[in-house]
Amino acid sequence: MIIDLRGYRAVVGGATRGLGLAAARQLAASGATVTLMARNEHSLNEALASLSSDAGQQHDYLQVDYLDFIGFRQLTESFFSGKKVDILVNNTNGPKAGTVNEKTTEDFQEAFDLLFKTYHHLTQLLVPGMRSRGYGRILNVSSVSVKEPLPNLVLSNSIRTAVVSWAKSLADAVASDGVTVNSILTGAFDTERIRELTQKQAQASGDTIDALLEARKASIPAGRFGDPKEYGYLLAFLASPMAAYITGASIPIDGGAIKSL
Repeated sequence: MIIDLRGYRAVVGGATRGLGLAAARQLAASGATVTLMARNEHSLNEALASLSSDAGQQHDYLQVDYLDFIGFRQLTESFFSGKKVDILVNNTNGPKAGTVNEKTTEDFQEAFDLLFKTYHHLTQLLVPGMRSRGYGRILNVSSVSVKEPLPNLVLSNSIRTAVVSWAKSLADAVASDGVTVNSILTGAFDTERIRELTQKQAQASGDTIDALLEARKASIPAGRFGDPKEYGYLLAFLASPMAAYITGASIPIDGGAIKSL
């Protein structure tokens, strides 16, 4: 099976590192023209230079701050006005770690703006064009925490669950127009994010980062963390015409870590 995305344009959020960058690289390698979105312009230029490219691809980027929703809305509305977008990968950096007793109402509002409002706004901005053309792929980067809440990540646990519920409702509304909407329930991958979270855990517990990482690997049936390239493979397939009958799904990619059905 060859995934050919030539002629399609993809937009990838949080695209300068980790899973966002892996998704962008694989979409570009499959032939799509990719627009990268992230906060740091230097990192955006580095990521842009790492994308596969041929004569038919014209990759670009949009510098945005996901934590500034008003600015995010203004920049995206201006940038995407009149542009054809076929594939949207909704992805941002995760909210700050913390327990349910530590987080305030203001913390939850900030996490809602970061994880829900940005996903919703960008989708609502781009989905009318997808519906009119009869083709669209909305892919929401989410987490296994929507099935099994993770310790010390109450903001992510809560808001990502809301995103998955919204995505399911949206999938029903646009399926007849050739637009699919799916959520990826992300497990533990070998990225900067998992090391950042583990470092905070180590500071609190007194254990070493290496010991905590090895313990987490041991808890995964596959016995390892995921390779970000594997994440890119899944997103490229779901973005393709071959995945036209998959919609409204919450798809785990976690090495078998989720214990629930």
